[in-house]
Amino acid sequence: MTTGARRRMGVEERRRQLIAVALELFSRRSPDEVSIDDIAGAAGISRPLVYHYFPGKHSLYEAAVRVAAEELTARFVEPPEGPLGARLARVMGRYFDFVAEHGPGFSALLRGGGAIGSPGTGAVIDEVRRKAYEQMLLHLELDAPGPRLELVIRSWVGLAETTALTWLEGRRIPREELQLQLVHDFMALAVVTATTDDETAALVRRIIAQEPLDGAFGEFVTRLLSILDGTPAGKHDMWSG
Repeated sequence: MTTGARRRMGVEERRRQLIAVALELFSRRSPDEVSIDDIAGAAGISRPLVYHYFPGKHSLYEAAVRVAAEELTARFVEPPEGPLGARLARVMGRYFDFVAEHGPGFSALLRGGGAIGSPGTGAVIDEVRRKAYEQMLLHLELDAPGPRLELVIRSWVGLAETTALTWLEGRRIPREELQLQLVHDFMALAVVTATTDDETAALVRRIIAQEPLDGAFGEFVTRLLSILDGTPAGKHDMWSG
């Protein structure tokens, strides 16, 4: 409980406070279930004062979504150094950190914001997807992939979203398992497309050539080969010769 006179906040400082309070509440309950009264109470101000800074719940939600989107986008950034599998594993770890921290708010965001969603929030999440796609191009050292390889990358970004939303519904699979699975899923999508697309086949070969045997993609390829020919995992000598 605070004591003494309250410090008067400037306009931008108060707006940042209300956005932070809203994000905290949205991380525990769906935005549809959070009222302006809830936000005002958590911020320690009156309901009319909230409306002084934001015209309504929609505008506050959009502002909160933009802040959350900036944070999520920042978690995609990874130095393009070392094996790709390890890089993607680190990104997926930070991605699931965000999902776990924001819970219901993340779910509502990707599902259009529920009853308080708007074209503005849809545009924000589309921008997040675009940033994720651009980060993948950076890591894959691609400027303008062909249509089939582009589809692989965009499909994988969508798969990561679906996996995270499904995990939030009950968290029945350990997140560490899903993080690694998503790394493997990228290679699986690429391998399937590589069977009919030379560009993707060249990319798969380049990735594998740079991947250590005990890396994320090395493990996946070894396990895949063991399924195909019945050789116990770890017995393949594909990296020699």
